[in-house]
Amino acid sequence: MLDRSMSYTYRRFEDCLPAAESAARQVKTARRTPRPLKLVVQIPCFNEEKTLPATLAAIPRKIPGVGVVEIQVVDDGSSDATVEIAERLGVDHIVRHARNKGLASAFQAGIENALSVGADIIVNTDGDNQYDGSSIPDLIRPIVDRQADIVLGDRKPGQNTEFSRSKRLLQRLGSRVVRNLAGVEVSDAVSGFRAYSRDAAMTINVMTPFSYTVETLIHAGQHGLTVASVPVRTNPVSRPSRLFRSNLQFIRKQIVTILRSCLMYRALSTFLALGLLLLGIGAVPVLRFLYFYVTGQGDGHVQSLVLGSVFLMAGYLTVVVAFLSDTIATNRRLTEAALIRLRRLEPILDATVDTQASKDDDRD
Repeated sequence: MLDRSMSYTYRRFEDCLPAAESAARQVKTARRTPRPLKLVVQIPCFNEEKTLPATLAAIPRKIPGVGVVEIQVVDDGSSDATVEIAERLGVDHIVRHARNKGLASAFQAGIENALSVGADIIVNTDGDNQYDGSSIPDLIRPIVDRQADIVLGDRKPGQNTEFSRSKRLLQRLGSRVVRNLAGVEVSDAVSGFRAYSRDAAMTINVMTPFSYTVETLIHAGQHGLTVASVPVRTNPVSRPSRLFRSNLQFIRKQIVTILRSCLMYRALSTFLALGLLLLGIGAVPVLRFLYFYVTGQGDGHVQSLVLGSVFLMAGYLTVVVAFLSDTIATNRRLTEAALIRLRRLEPILDATVDTQASKDDDRD
């Protein structure tokens, strides 16, 4: 019985080989043959029934250099008529969450689905109609011209009168911090109006629950992606942000996101710098004790030795954690590389399954 089962499995695998080889040849031929670019404009939504019609109306369906423009709504557990409006207004793709999972999760789900439907360029915009859809052609132009992998819509936050003075200051400060951490030149780091090439989108894996904006930029810098910015038009604010209740909460959440991103993408340098700092602090009281000990006055300064030893031990352990974290980060990079390869193979695998299914139907 075991031999017959193995023989059957072997024959079925051989039946799949011609289909797989044929699908692979078709994909290679398609890659060599230029085809019109496909743009998917995704809109994460949470109870956006009032603003979604205006957002959809502003998205152009014909753009120079792009053959197909499709619109995708990611419903993040809305309790209003967001989905019904999207269906009525002819949205091409709808991704639904049964419950609200947050902006970062909705963004990641939209990226995954856009890749699966064959997007060459993915534009992300907000459902509150903050960004003017007529700026999409300008936003994707650097990607169409192969000059950038990711393009950010620059709202000119330092000059935007729609923002309060404190918000303008925070935007400039935050963008400066992200520039230094990510090593990419950006002027509006938290802009949600951005475009991704297919290759750039394949590398995206958002881990932070709050928002994708900062983490994806740090991720892009670590992967050596080219990031550009273009000025975009914005609409008057229609409602307060649902992402945060106050500037203080926004700062707190962004600081947590930045720290998590540093530990995730720059574990070695982050922990090593902290460890060396602790070692330096610990060396000062220890050297102080040794000085007094050599001069015969060590009895009254034992506390310096104790304090210094604590800092030295903490620094040593932090340095050890730095190298352990770097090993974990290396494994994460290998996992990401495998995931990217799998995403690139999906069209071949899907074509193989479809071809084999057709052959099985013909036999039946």
